[in-house]
Amino acid sequence: MLDDIDPLCTAHLSKYLDSLSSLSSPNSHSSSSSSSSISTPFSSCIPPLRCRMAAQPLLAAAAAVLLLVLAAASVTHASESHKFNDGEQVPMYVNKIGPYFNLHETYHYYSLPVCRPEKIKHRVLTLGEVLDGDRMAEALYMIKFKQNLVNEQLCTVKMNAEEVEKMASAIEDLYYFEFIIDDMPVRGFVGQLDEQVLPHTHRVLLWPHLDFVIEYNGNQIVAVAVDEKTVEVELPGDMSDGKPFEVTFTYSVVWKENTGIQFSKRGLSGKSFFPGTFEIHWLSIINSAVLVLLLTGFVTTILARTLRKDFARYARDDEIDVDEGDVTEDQGWKIIHSDVFRFPPYRSLLCAILGNGVQFLTLCFSLVALAMMGVFNVHRHGSMNAALVLVYALTCGVNGYVSNLFYKQLEGQKWAWNIVVTSCVFSVPFFIMWSIVNSTAWYMGSTQALPATTIIIIMLIWLCVGFPLTVMGGIMGKNHAGAFEAPCRTKNIPREIPSAPLYRSLPIHLVVGGFLPFSAISVELYYIFATLWGREHYTLWGVLMLVLFILLAVTVCISVTLTYFLLNAEDYRWWWRSIFSSGFTGVFVFAYAVFYYRVRSNMSGTLQTVQYFCYTSLVCYIFFLTLGTVGFLSSLSFTRYIYKNLKLD
Repeated sequence: MLDDIDPLCTAHLSKYLDSLSSLSSPNSHSSSSSSSSISTPFSSCIPPLRCRMAAQPLLAAAAAVLLLVLAAASVTHASESHKFNDGEQVPMYVNKIGPYFNLHETYHYYSLPVCRPEKIKHRVLTLGEVLDGDRMAEALYMIKFKQNLVNEQLCTVKMNAEEVEKMASAIEDLYYFEFIIDDMPVRGFVGQLDEQVLPHTHRVLLWPHLDFVIEYNGNQIVAVAVDEKTVEVELPGDMSDGKPFEVTFTYSVVWKENTGIQFSKRGLSGKSFFPGTFEIHWLSIINSAVLVLLLTGFVTTILARTLRKDFARYARDDEIDVDEGDVTEDQGWKIIHSDVFRFPPYRSLLCAILGNGVQFLTLCFSLVALAMMGVFNVHRHGSMNAALVLVYALTCGVNGYVSNLFYKQLEGQKWAWNIVVTSCVFSVPFFIMWSIVNSTAWYMGSTQALPATTIIIIMLIWLCVGFPLTVMGGIMGKNHAGAFEAPCRTKNIPREIPSAPLYRSLPIHLVVGGFLPFSAISVELYYIFATLWGREHYTLWGVLMLVLFILLAVTVCISVTLTYFLLNAEDYRWWWRSIFSSGFTGVFVFAYAVFYYRVRSNMSGTLQTVQYFCYTSLVCYIFFLTLGTVGFLSSLSFTRYIYKNLKLD
């Protein structure tokens, strides 16, 4: 797809970026004459486009857009002070409904045949709330501060046969609803399915009455709850007579004073509709830590002793050759010293993988650090989703810098094209997967389908912040890249690689390199999947940070060991091998995802299945990019170390 671009446009792009790099280069001396010589290189590709730009205006525009996005995404509805006078109306919104076991299959609450206003007024949502599938609209419930209500009638709904079938189907699929009262979510089930085998009964019960219990401390609300099981109405199974089925919806409100809960701590205690948070699983943590310590100790000890013997043997062989005047043929990894730093094929793609891998490493550590600082809590709906988008855009500069730095060190010439490849390595697969999921959600009428305005905002974040930062990072990486530090000279003619036994073949390396890092995180994966695709709340961010370090440590040890085995077999093709062997952990994670879907979860339905496997595939791809980068960098450092300490003729 990338090769179909007009070569003339590519040449103009390269020329234009060269002019930008001359402005930002630390060795350049800018002047008015040099800056005025920058022409409009895209004029032959897109005639109306005026491309006389410089680095500072580009950064200024990106910063301005980012500030606007941050302002839009960080809205916390400051107009609602959360303090009320007696009798003042409490803001309440209906949000969404969906199957209990399908976390990401949600629909608007007013899609059911329930009481609704003549004109639906939606609440202004933040970016994180929209990404989370929220679609809040004003509710008909009139709740006033400290005023109790008993059996207050909301409305009477006349359902036809189609609406009764829709409501019955929702109850049979275990649909729940979510309301927002003073920025606090309250959830309950729509109804209940009463089914028995002997004697056979099949009754679909609707719960049209809601009992709200609201607790307050002073003039602020500190807890909300709802009981939906007090009144039952059986839905008719046969409506052949054509008469509508009438249901009267009612509600009650009870206010209770609770001075034991402070406003800053509200929502953090009490009974939850969904399962509670995880307890710290010390057994798995200790197991993983011991595994890492043993593995690191074994690898360090064995490699240190083996390398010491290799150095001594090679030095002894050199002394014998000098004394006897006879040159013996070397064996092992020394014999390929003139080929081990031969640059690999597809270096642009390799450098793009490294750039994206370092970016996702930065992204992971940043998000976990923000979570440990308490940035994400129950009062900030979808705050992690918004932070994920913004932090990804901000770290695009790291991506471009690392990619172009390695690309120039590997003597790459088309560095401008390398920036384009770097930007597409993750964004193109993400766009394909997202298009599939969003199209499916749109077809099924789910709130998981993003509105057009949100899609435009996300595209602007990438086009005006992410991609410009990638370009600027690429320019900086190009200008700061020195020569590739290779301890050995590379010959022009590559050495023939001997055939390797089965246990040193590529499939075995992939299995070993992927399975051991996966085994270090296999226990923690259950809790992560239960959080992403279940109803549990993950709060063990310190434990997650520890597990992240464990994963990286195991990946480094395994990658170094496999690289040594490969070099000792006189095979110098370690560049791509180190990436694939470490990144193969993503394949094991995907296999676990299939196991979790079929055995550990109760997910079902087309939309949930499409979302699960599309987004899980992206996560596994991120595993490949990140761990492949860690494996390559550790193998590169190890290879440089052993050949730097080798005495060569």
